Amino acid sequence: MTWDREGAERAVAAAVADGMDFIEIALLDPPSADADHSRSLLEEAGLSAVCSLGLPEAVWASHNPEGAVEFLKVAIEKTAAMGGLALSGVTYGGIGERSGLPPTQQEIDNVAKALQMAAGYAKKAGILFGIEPVNRYESHLINTAAQGVAMIEKVGSDNMFLHLDTYHMNIEEKGAGNGILDGRDHLRYIHLSESDRGTPGMGTCDWDEIFATLAAVQFSGGLAMESFINMPPEIAHGLSVWRPVANNHREVMDQGLPFLRNKAKQYRLI
Repeated sequence: MTWDREGAERAVAAAVADGMDFIEIALLDPPSADADHSRSLLEEAGLSAVCSLGLPEAVWASHNPEGAVEFLKVAIEKTAAMGGLALSGVTYGGIGERSGLPPTQQEIDNVAKALQMAAGYAKKAGILFGIEPVNRYESHLINTAAQGVAMIEKVGSDNMFLHLDTYHMNIEEKGAGNGILDGRDHLRYIHLSESDRGTPGMGTCDWDEIFATLAAVQFSGGLAMESFINMPPEIAHGLSVWRPVANNHREVMDQGLPFLRNKAKQYRLI
C-alpha cells in the first residue's frame, strides 16, 4: 500500500518467497522513499526493480510542465539511488486525468516538453524512462500504443521506451497483437494484467495472441504481472476499482503467476 520501510520489507520478502525475478515499486510519494534502505533490501534479495507512478493533479504535465519535471526529477533520483533500472507508468500525467475533450495541441506540446526534460535527467542518472498508454477512462492524453510511439518520437530521447499494459490494450487496441506490432520498435516493458485487473487467466484477455505477438517481435524486455487487490485510495479512485477483483492475494500468486510463467515458457520468452 505504501513504499515505506515496513512496506518495502514486506513486499521484497513476498517477492522472494514467490520466486519473482524483479519487482515494480509504486513510487507515489518519491520524497518519502528511503532509497538506501530499498537498495539494501533489493541487493540482498537479488531483485531488480522498476519504479512507476502517475503525477499528482497539481503537477499534471499538460498544464504544469515545469512542476511535472520537478516531481519527476525527484522520482528519477530516488529510482537511481535504489538501483532501479527504469522509471515508467503514467509519467506524462495523472491517473484519472480527463478534460472531457480530446487533447489539445498545447497539452501535447506541454507533455512533450516535460518528458524531454525528464528523460534527460533520467539519462544522466543512468536509468531508462518509460510512458504507459492507459485507457480512455483514466486519461484523455495517450490511450494507444500508436499514440505512445508518436509521443516518444516527438520527444526524441534515446532512453525513452514504450510500456504497454494488456488491460488497457483490451479496451483500446483493435486486438492486443496489433498494439504490440504498433509499438514494437520502442516496446521494452509490458504489464500482464487481466481484463478485470484480477487473476491472470481468469478473464477475457487473449493470452495466446499476446504472447505469440511478443514472441514474433522478439520481445526481450520486462514481463510484469499486474493485479490489483489492495491499493491506496487515490489509486483506487483513479482506476475506478470499487470491488475486489480477485478472491485473495494467494489466488493471484498461486494461479495467476504460474499461468503467466507457463505462457511465457510456451512462447520461449523466458
